[in-house]
Amino acid sequence: MTAARGLNVVGRSVARKDGVGHVTGRTVFTADRVIPGMLHLRMVRSPVHHALLKGVDLSEAKRVPGFVRALTARDVPHNKYTILSLIGVEPEEEFVLAEDRVRFRGEAIAAILAESEEAANEAVARVRLDLEELPAVFDVEEALRPGAPVVTDWGNNTFMYEGHPCRRVRLGNVEAALAQADQIVKGVYNTSPIEHAPTETTGCIAVPEGGDRFTVYTNTQALYFSLDNTSIILQVPANRLHFVGGTVGGAFGGKVDVIVEPIATLAAMKTGRPVRYVYSRSEEMQVSSTRSAWRIYLEDGVMNDGRIIARKVTSYADSGAYSRQTPYALTKHAANAAGPYNIPNVSIDAYCVYTNRQPTSAMRGFGVTMASFALEVQMDKIAERVGLDPWAIRFINAYRNGDIRPHRKLAEDATLIETMQAAARLVGHDLPPEYLAMTSAPRSSSSGEGR
Repeated sequence: MTAARGLNVVGRSVARKDGVGHVTGRTVFTADRVIPGMLHLRMVRSPVHHALLKGVDLSEAKRVPGFVRALTARDVPHNKYTILSLIGVEPEEEFVLAEDRVRFRGEAIAAILAESEEAANEAVARVRLDLEELPAVFDVEEALRPGAPVVTDWGNNTFMYEGHPCRRVRLGNVEAALAQADQIVKGVYNTSPIEHAPTETTGCIAVPEGGDRFTVYTNTQALYFSLDNTSIILQVPANRLHFVGGTVGGAFGGKVDVIVEPIATLAAMKTGRPVRYVYSRSEEMQVSSTRSAWRIYLEDGVMNDGRIIARKVTSYADSGAYSRQTPYALTKHAANAAGPYNIPNVSIDAYCVYTNRQPTSAMRGFGVTMASFALEVQMDKIAERVGLDPWAIRFINAYRNGDIRPHRKLAEDATLIETMQAAARLVGHDLPPEYLAMTSAPRSSSSGEGR
């Protein structure tokens, strides 16, 4: 059938174009490049989770053989990351290099440039920081309690959505529907932060070129996004920056945060030499963005025939100390937190919460994956409560084309029913005839078919 349709990829095993290079060791990654005269950048990082930064003593670091110079906050033209402002999500609040306060253990304070990586590491070890440690908060619900340590500059520990401390979605009357339900099923679901753990750690090499231009070899997964952010942070025209991508040794969302390119390029500008800034494995694990940890509370009103008539969701995403991609992820989460089910009454309150943990960001379906985990476990609980097969509870409630989703969007590409039918065939599960006959076509009012 595949050949008859003229397809040459679908249904076939296709060799990766880069596979041979990977397994033979011939693939050139960003950090494999060696540029003559290249300096090495290592970062002085906060040893504590939360503190006032009162001073940075570089005197001993400067005595290390091979030390070239250091960069601090006052060297950065626009000392704020601009990651989300490019898509209209503000405020900017994460410093490129810390100014008066550090908010997570590992936060960047000063960049050290040296002739070798060993010299750079030695100089970093000799930097003396004057820190006044502050109370820290690590739990999302504790961060929202009165008197909790405040992580942000705006005075509370949530991202604000149109004046609200959470992203809100409302459809119907949840409280009235819960009161009418035959059964109330509740669940609390927690996920932990997950490090992307790429084979190739985050890194780049910035190289001065003629005409006051700079070439940046980077393993970012968002090349033009990284170029635009670097242009804003360094306050230089984008046409002075030439970003070169290539093989990315694993990313999964973790190489979209534009963390290394601005400071490496600034270092190349200040020294007139190529600068290599590549995370060590410990840095990749300890200070690069992780997937957010989530806590999700679900309360469902269910009828004894399996219909879910109300779903109440309260979610907390741990953004860590700064926003990065998490406020955007939370919007995606809120749009999908009721699941692919036709539920007439929905209430969703989703909070992006700041704590003194390392910042969190994108990772494979970020915001939606955690909702799916919680919802599908919840669906199994509902099936058990009302005495139905787990397949049945999903067919009964699956949304179809023409249904209104909680965020008031029309379902136009629903395929849950067909996907479940195909999955049942693959695993040899016999579905009742009424489920085999179902489709995602719009519901027919003339046939008397309800939800």
